[in-house]
Order: sequence, then structure tokens, then C-alpha cells
Amino acid sequence: MLRALRIIILTLICMAFSASFSAIGLEKQPRTILTGWIPYYSVKTVLPFIKKLPTNVSATPSTPVTCEPNEYAAEDIVTLNNSYLYTNKDLMREVMPFWYTLKSPTLIRNDYVTGNPSWPMADTLCLMRKTGLKIIPTMTDGTDKMVLAGYLAQPGIRTTIVKTIVDLVNTNGFDGIDLDFEGFAFVDSNTTWAKTAPNWVLFVKELSIQLRSSQKILSVSTPYAFNPSEKQKGYSVYAWAEIASSIDRLRIMTYDYSVAKPGPIGPIAWTERTLQYAVSIMPASKVFIGLPGYGRDWITAVTGTCPTSAPPGLTVGAKAAVFKMNYANTKAAIDQVLPIFDEKSSEATYSYVQSFNGLTAKGAATTCSVSRTAWYQNDRSFTERMNLVAKYRLGGAALWTLGMEDPTATSALRNVARAIAPDVVINTLSIQDTKAMQVDFGDIFTLKGSFTLKDKSPIPGMSVNIEIKRTNENSWSKIGQSSTGSDGSISIPVTMGNSAAFRLRTEGTWERAESQSTQEIVTVRPKVVLEYLSSVKRGEQFTITGTVLPRIPGADVTIQVLSAGKWQNLAAGVATDTKGSFTISALQAKRGVVSMRVEIANGDTLILSPEFSIVVR
Repeated sequence: MLRALRIIILTLICMAFSASFSAIGLEKQPRTILTGWIPYYSVKTVLPFIKKLPTNVSATPSTPVTCEPNEYAAEDIVTLNNSYLYTNKDLMREVMPFWYTLKSPTLIRNDYVTGNPSWPMADTLCLMRKTGLKIIPTMTDGTDKMVLAGYLAQPGIRTTIVKTIVDLVNTNGFDGIDLDFEGFAFVDSNTTWAKTAPNWVLFVKELSIQLRSSQKILSVSTPYAFNPSEKQKGYSVYAWAEIASSIDRLRIMTYDYSVAKPGPIGPIAWTERTLQYAVSIMPASKVFIGLPGYGRDWITAVTGTCPTSAPPGLTVGAKAAVFKMNYANTKAAIDQVLPIFDEKSSEATYSYVQSFNGLTAKGAATTCSVSRTAWYQNDRSFTERMNLVAKYRLGGAALWTLGMEDPTATSALRNVARAIAPDVVINTLSIQDTKAMQVDFGDIFTLKGSFTLKDKSPIPGMSVNIEIKRTNENSWSKIGQSSTGSDGSISIPVTMGNSAAFRLRTEGTWERAESQSTQEIVTVRPKVVLEYLSSVKRGEQFTITGTVLPRIPGADVTIQVLSAGKWQNLAAGVATDTKGSFTISALQAKRGVVSMRVEIANGDTLILSPEFSIVVR
């Protein structure tokens, strides 16, 4: 009886798991619309500290690295999989490590190294790369007032800064750079903007050309701007319209609306106005709405005289206290209030009073009451702002900073992302006209791609990038582009000189998710091209010239003749020249049709020419 009961329970558990897995399999994957910043001081918030540094990771921050799961202990993998980036990577496309500061035309300060001396930057990058997310570090302006504006006004210095940034990106294998040069807006006077803006535009265009030549991303993060025809102009120094064609991302800081005085962090109508302007001058897919993971708490009034035991700075007009969104509910409970949701601004707010009793500096009894007002965004705020992403078909949202939002806000992001999820593209690649994925040097073979939706219906007219990774390369590069036919396929003839891997990739659109085929490796066999006379006289010396492709200098070349079913060397060998070419001579004493070939030895590799025949008269 007990055994039968156990069987029933196990059966029910299996059925439950099966149903759960079926539901997961059918669940629509969310749109990858989330990006965010990771400051050097909050690395622990989104990534765990791993006890074991991967064996193939250098402690040198500038060394591009990869890491494999087996390089970590089992408990480390569990920790990794529970980290913020891993649990939310299905929502995300990229991250922006807030780690670099431009100090001079040739100096970029590494703030990560300063803030995390005990955890090598290479280790952090290794873990980030394991998520599969693009890494686009943010660089801030660390110069004094008007210094960067002065740099950009000088073409030579401007070019030097471009080179410094590009070198940082390429040396570290980053996917691009995010510029957060706020000094123009908040340090330099707005009377200087008219002169700064054109030089900023020239700088962005020059940097874009250099980054795009390496297929890198240029992202720009700026405060808000509005249509110039409107009364409120915004931060026009960043010249959105003029840089639109040169940038790949515009991340708008749609927060800090209220700083000195109490008020919403970023009211939704104000946010929507700047989004409307952005999408009117550039593709909406480039535009990202900024979401604040913080709130502010202002002092609005102080009555009485506060005791010396009270916290310092309790005065009206004092800088607002800042708190994280994930602390907001706890804070409200401590403050003994129930927040309300302000419909107009789409933010949560509440007011409360703190009382302090004690003694003055002279020892007299005293009391004071401090009135305060807090504003912050919550899960509903995030939902309504993500609905703007859907309304305008934006590239997504950018969180300042990742990990400060509470779990309900993350769920809100996920719900909207799933509701507006794009169709999945099934992208397959096959190689035609080869045997065992091998071709001879210079021979033509065909890349065949098929693109369908999950219901197997073809996708016509879709742009497809053909990418290659050669044997001596670590990254993929685009070598061509094609469009699918009415049957959702492409067919591309290719000729190669060296072995390489191929893949097909499609960019994401609002309607369809980005896709990437599996890679297929094609091995190229060397080819020997020969020139010789088809007929020679018995006993007379004859010459064979040839070239090995790809060109191999210094290889040993020998003529071989087929005799009694075996290949035998006919004459002394020669070496290929610097172009892989050779000339070799021999003679044949017997008349008849002789079968020959050329053998080329390059170290342990033997390359054989096709068999050929010479008539000996």
C-alpha cells in the first residue's frame, strides 16, 4: 500500500514537472529591451565575487578574455546563475560598465581598478562575457570647465581623442563605447553651447567612422532635449539631429527633473515629449528611455530648534537624500506612511514629519519637527514608461543603475517585454557543393540559408548579413549582405583561400527578433597549379613550373613518377620561392606514357598535385 502511494506521488510530481516544462517551452520569450549602467562601485550588485579566478584569465585589465564553465567550481556556477545579469539576461541586449573617465586627449582613467583593487577587472569582464551580452563601457568627462570643449575645437586634438577611445575599445575587445560627457550641460555655461555643438558633431562623426570600420557601436547618453520650435529647448548642445546618422544608440536621461526642489524624478508627460522629439529625427530603434532606480527625499520645513543629537544638515533647501527603489517600501514603513501614486507624473510620493528631542549646545531642552517629501518611481511607473517603448517602438530602456529596482519593477519590465515580444526567426545555414566540408583553394561553393517563423512560414525580403571568422581571428566580420527570396532563402556563391567559419545573422526589428545561425567550418585544401609540356623526348631534360596556393615559401618540392604501382622520386627536390612558386627539372629514360605528380612538403604537411601524364617519345 505504501509503495503504491509512493508511486502515485512520484507520478503526480513527474506530471507537474512535465506540465511546467511544457508551459515554459510554449511561453513567449520577452523582447530584449533592457540595458543599464554598472558603476565601478556597484559591481557586487549585479555580479557575484567568484572564489576562483579562471585559469586562462590574465590579471591585466586590457587583455580580452573568454572563460568556460568548467573553469569554475560547482558552487561558483550556482552563484553565477543566481546573479542579476544571469537571471535577467533574457531581457537584456547589452550592459554599460560605468568605468572610464576621459582626463586628457591621451589619458583615460580606469575607475574600476581604483574601486575594486582586490578583484581584477579581467575577471569581471570574463563573467560579463559569459552572459552573452554586449559590453559597451561608459566614458565620462573628467576635465575641468570648458577644457573638453576646447579640445574638440582643435582638429588635431579631436583626432587624438578619437584614437585614444578607439584603442581602448579594440584593445579590450569591447563591443563599442557609450559617451556620457555631461560637462557640456552642467559645468560649461549654456552661452557656450552654440560654439561647442558644431565641434561635438564633428567629433561624434569622426569617432563613428573609426568605430564602424571595426563594427563597433557608438552610444551617446545625454540629458533631455525638445523640439527647437517648442518653448522649452532642453540641452541643445548635444545636437541630436546632427549626430543622428552617426550614432547607434541615444540613451536619454529622463530623470533628475526635480533636484533642488521637491517633485517627481521624471514626470511621464515630460518624458514622452523628449521621446517624441528623438524619434522625429532618428530611427526609433536607436532611442532608449532612461529609468531611474532611485528616489529623493527633500526637507520642506523645519519648526523649532533641533538638538545637537539630530542628524546634521536639517535645513530647508538642503540637498535631498537619495534612496534606492528597492529600499522604498522599507523606507515608507519606517517613515510610517502609505505612499500614494500621483497619476499626473506617474510616480509614487508621500510626505511625513520627523521629530527630534534633546539638548541644545548650551544644554537646554529643545525639540524640532522636520517636514519631508519623497518621490520615486515604482513598478507601475516602470510599466507606464515601458508602454512608451511599445508605443514608439523604441530600442528599449536604460536603467540607472542596474540592480537598484525592486523585484516588482523587474516583473513589470518582464511583463511588458513579453507582451511586445517579436516573432522568433529560425535561421539555418548549410554548405553546398563540398565534400565533408572541404574545398580546394579557389573553388566555388555555396552558402545556403533558410529563414522561417516558428510555424515554418518563410520570411521573404529580409536582410541577411554573411559573416566570417578566419582561423587566425577571434572575432566575426561581415563579408556581405543578401535578401531572402520569396521562399525565405538565400544562396551565396563563395570562393576561399583559407579555412574559415561562416554564419548568417539578421538584425532585430520591432516585428522580428534578431537571429544567428550555427557556425559551419569550411576547410580549404591547398592547390598546386602546374605548367608542363605534354610530350618530351626520351633522355632529354624537361621542366615543370608551378605554384602552391595558398602561397607557401620555403616548402620542399619533389617530382614523383608512378612505377610498378608505387610513387617514386624522379629527381632532386627544390624549394618554393617567396611567392610559393617553383621550377623543377627531370628526365625520363623510357618511352611511353608516364604518370607523374608533384609532392610539396611543408613541415609535417604533405600537399600533392593532381596526377598528370607526359608522353615520352
